[in-house]
Amino acid sequence: MQIRTPAGRNPSAPRHAFTLLEILVVVAIIVMLAGVGSYYIMQRLEDAKLSTAKAGVVRASQAVETYKLNYLEAPESLAVLTQGGPNGGPYLKEDELIDPWGRPYQYDQNGGHQTPPGIKPDVWTTGPQGQEIGNWTK
Repeated sequence: MQIRTPAGRNPSAPRHAFTLLEILVVVAIIVMLAGVGSYYIMQRLEDAKLSTAKAGVVRASQAVETYKLNYLEAPESLAVLTQGGPNGGPYLKEDELIDPWGRPYQYDQNGGHQTPPGIKPDVWTTGPQGQEIGNWTK
C-alpha cells in the first residue's frame, strides 16, 4: 500500500525541483553576505582614496619643487604647472590637480605648515572627514 499526500504525490518519491521557501532562504543568505561584503569593500575604497590623495599631494609637491628649480621661484598657483614654458613643462596634467573626491588640490606658496615655515610651498587637500592631507604630514 502506498501513502499519498493530499496532492496525490508519494512522499518517498524523489523530488525534481526546489520549493519556493528553499529558494527564498538561499536568496536571503546571498543578500546578507552581499551586504556584509559591500560594507568592507566600501571601507577599502575609502582607504584607497586616501592613499591616492597622499600620492597626488606628493606628485604636485614634487612638480612645484621642479618648477622652483627651473625658474628659481615657486609658481603662483598649481594651474601654472599644467602649462609649458621655455624651461620645461608641463609638469602635471590638469586631471592630476583634482583629488579623489573631485576637489582641486590646495596650494600656498608661502609654506606656513612647513618646518621651518616657508622652506617649501604647501600642497594639500581635505579628506571626507575633514582631515588635512598635505606635504607636511607623514
